[in-house]
Amino acid sequence: MSRRTALWTTSAVVAVLAVLGLLVANGVVWPNRILAARYDVRGVDVAHYQGQIDWDVLAAQDLDFAWIKATEGASHTDPRFAENWAAATRTDLLVGAYHFMSFESSGADQAAQLAAEVPATPGTLPPVIDLEFYGSYFQNHPTPDEVHAILDPLVAGIEEHYGAAPIVYATEEAYDLYLAGRYPDLPVWIRSVAWAPGLSDGREWTVWQYSNRDRLPGYDGVEPYIDMNVFAGTRAELEALTQD
Repeated sequence: MSRRTALWTTSAVVAVLAVLGLLVANGVVWPNRILAARYDVRGVDVAHYQGQIDWDVLAAQDLDFAWIKATEGASHTDPRFAENWAAATRTDLLVGAYHFMSFESSGADQAAQLAAEVPATPGTLPPVIDLEFYGSYFQNHPTPDEVHAILDPLVAGIEEHYGAAPIVYATEEAYDLYLAGRYPDLPVWIRSVAWAPGLSDGREWTVWQYSNRDRLPGYDGVEPYIDMNVFAGTRAELEALTQD
């Protein structure tokens, strides 16, 4: 191969990789969509970042479920939760609420915050505890003992108030640090947007967040993307998790 040919080949490869990277960054190409396509039951999770949501339009996008951000820590309520909850529960979607767990307030106080904002409504999905890193905790992870001291009473408070075990959402790193080998009765919602998930302790996941770069009609917020998820089962099996 001549030097000129080698340069052209290298330039072409770099150009293709750059275009591919741009397509991935903008959600046009997302390899996990192929892997997730084998699951029939799919849904979204949303927060105020998606802005005003037309739930009738969103629900028509071949979706089965939606979890809506409700609370965070011991005092914060998502400003669009009440609006989203009222509108989403009027659709055919299976709907639930999620709580973003803080490492800076007690589990009992966080459970009380969730209970104050999210009604225990028959037919809705169980609450979700969102366990992931934020702010300075990305670099300085709390210890397992610190996290369990918050998570244990949070789980207990949710079970007592709603009569159902919560689902725990976690990144793969958070799962390995805090959940692996523990909480066997709690369904796991795993975030794995780069590849298909495989939990380190051999446990089966219940919900998989496979993309954070999808775009769907029906919302107009500052966040152009929406998270996509699949359920490891049938819609009837997901309905079986709803509150009595």
